[in-house]
Amino acid sequence: MKKHYLTSAAVALSLPFGWAPDAFGQDAADEQDQLRAELTQMRAQMAAMADRIDSLEDQLEAADAKAEQAVAQAGEAQVAVQATTVSQVPELTKKDGVTFTPFGRLQVDAGIVNGPDEINDPGLGFAHEIRRVRIGFKGDIPGGFGYKMEVDFASGDLDLYDAYMEYAAGDATFKLGQHNNFQGLEELTSSRFTSFMERAAFTDAFGFERKVGLSAEYAKADWMVQGGVFSDNLENLQLDENNSWSADARTVYAPKIGEAQLHIGGSVHYREFNDASDVTRYRQRPELHVTDTRFMDTGNFSATSELGYGLEAAAVLGRFHFEGETFWQHVGRPAALADPTFFGGSAEMGLFLTSGDKRSYKGFKFDRVKPAHPLDQGGFGALQVNLRYDYLDLNDADIRGGIQNAYAASLVWTPTDFTRLMLEYSRMEYDDMPILAGTQDDYGVDSIGMRAQVDF
Repeated sequence: MKKHYLTSAAVALSLPFGWAPDAFGQDAADEQDQLRAELTQMRAQMAAMADRIDSLEDQLEAADAKAEQAVAQAGEAQVAVQATTVSQVPELTKKDGVTFTPFGRLQVDAGIVNGPDEINDPGLGFAHEIRRVRIGFKGDIPGGFGYKMEVDFASGDLDLYDAYMEYAAGDATFKLGQHNNFQGLEELTSSRFTSFMERAAFTDAFGFERKVGLSAEYAKADWMVQGGVFSDNLENLQLDENNSWSADARTVYAPKIGEAQLHIGGSVHYREFNDASDVTRYRQRPELHVTDTRFMDTGNFSATSELGYGLEAAAVLGRFHFEGETFWQHVGRPAALADPTFFGGSAEMGLFLTSGDKRSYKGFKFDRVKPAHPLDQGGFGALQVNLRYDYLDLNDADIRGGIQNAYAASLVWTPTDFTRLMLEYSRMEYDDMPILAGTQDDYGVDSIGMRAQVDF
């Protein structure tokens, strides 16, 4: 509001002198003229002062408005920084363009495995373990180069997992060092993002693991092709136990049709042992890693080569997802020994019970679930239920490793982007098993597992 107090006072002071009579004579008239001039000058000065006060008030109001806007913007900036901190890992960038991003994960498991009374195995019953505790770093180097290194301390020793350099040229990427070869969707999906505590039985039974090698990947739009030549896992190379080389290839078509994300792929694996005296072995735990008991076990047998074929399919539509895989492992044996072909496969489906949540898919594999309403922002997080059928057949030719039909259910709660709690139950039906042969080779095993996970 404008104020004119000083102007009004000046006008009021001038009124009496404006009505003064001329009877005082010339001297009085001169004095009045001089006084009127002084009053006129005073009124002008007071009016100017009033205008200045009005101008200062306008500036003060504008300053208040700017201050309120600055406070609001600061609050929004703080929220934005907090959101960035929650959703992104800090990345360090040097002036020369080299980046360095640390990452890690911690998974703590507990579980119970109950088998037939006839099996007196110390590996059954309750157990717990630190499943994974990994620390690593990755980054980019100007010129299209990148690097990644990751180690695991869960076993008490230092186990090197990823350790490679890569080079990107357009849609192609080349890797040299220890990294995953290309044997299926679930194997290439990080353990941080799987629907169950352990991957399907055949992925472990057939020895899918990281190996030292050279590979190439070409990805454009909905298509991807991968291939590479590998020696062995770095740990075996350090122990001078390398006895083979392998070649692997995989292709994936992942179109998005409407709201549905589809995934269709296939892979091939060939491994050649160095000499006819080499042996191999396929075996598997009962769905949980907390036990070392392996009901399915072919035992050691001589082998000259492996030839594997895999098929994979998946779909994500809103809260629902589906995933299925199969893999055939044909083993070449020396001399006149029969060549067995083993088979494994799994099928799972899942549903999010919380609105706005779905299974994330990125880079031709499943990715991190980001709750629409995370716990740290006043929500509940994401809650997901999953069902899985898991089949493995290690019986063929003269090899007897057993047959598994497993049925599993899991409940996964993701409170925030980087925390996860899992609970699952599995029922394994084993047929024609090597354990208890002669007394009981068909029996059932139950397991209950729990996992707490945090990563960054």
